[in-house]
Amino acid sequence: MTEAGNSRIQSEAVRVALLFIDGVGVGRKDPSVNPLARREHLLSRFGEGSGLPLPGSGHYHPVDTTFGVEGRPQSASNQTAILTGDPAPALIQRHVLGYPNPPLQALLAERSLVKRLVAAGRSATFANTYPVAYLDALKLPRRASAEPAEFTFPPATLRRLKASASTLAFAAAKVPLRTLDDARGGAGLSHDITGLRAQHRGFSVPQRTPEEAARIFWRVAEGMDFTFFEHYLADEAGHAQDFGAALEALDTFDQFARAVIATRPEDARILICSDHGNVEDLSTRSHTLNPVPVLYFGPPAPELDALATVADVGRTVLRWLAVE
Repeated sequence: MTEAGNSRIQSEAVRVALLFIDGVGVGRKDPSVNPLARREHLLSRFGEGSGLPLPGSGHYHPVDTTFGVEGRPQSASNQTAILTGDPAPALIQRHVLGYPNPPLQALLAERSLVKRLVAAGRSATFANTYPVAYLDALKLPRRASAEPAEFTFPPATLRRLKASASTLAFAAAKVPLRTLDDARGGAGLSHDITGLRAQHRGFSVPQRTPEEAARIFWRVAEGMDFTFFEHYLADEAGHAQDFGAALEALDTFDQFARAVIATRPEDARILICSDHGNVEDLSTRSHTLNPVPVLYFGPPAPELDALATVADVGRTVLRWLAVE
């Protein structure tokens, strides 16, 4: 980007919100296998190009998830691509499932878009909250909590514990992660948005409607240049081939996303994206080779027409916030 382009973006006082949902691709409009075909969701985008118009002049862009690398796209490598803006699977020549391996960890430590934003004087925050015990076990930076660790991990579990791409991206910039204390205080969100899933797992967090969660999201985002939220239950439902769980996760995320969009501050740009396909084809437990939808809500952004892969989502965040 030119110096003039950087100055223009800075003068516009842009801030960016990224809502990430794991495992949602652009599939067939077939309600027998695709739960998105049973609903009129924001993410109900289909291979033949169909889908209802998005609210508020929103725009839809399908992007590649394979990077030309053999095999099925996976969470660790493609989330690293999103959170660095770099073509992670192509760089390491493989897809990595679950949690980042050492090469991906190194890439996040060096190239995290959060690290680059903070180094350039921008502010960033992660809206999700985590148990203190999880963050401390992985030695991840966190905000202060008035309550002690909710539990302790058995030694065998502790040895298997791994950090996600998102937590590593923020840890690379030493941005403190939010705890369940923040969820209780209205300063953060549980990964399931409503808190019900967390309650069922024994955590003391309040139950909220998706609309209430959206208000908290913008409260968290106040004064921040970049705010990130992730939701991974759709991917879990896809692996389980569970239509009921898929619809529940997609319904909740859609209500939350619509409320976030409806209350968007004028200076904010919203991106919604996924990392790979899965839940759009419940005929299989595996990830798909389908493209994923990138949705945009905000002032005109014709540059998004050039989006090609999920890595371009991260590059776009950096560009909008004038960080190269």
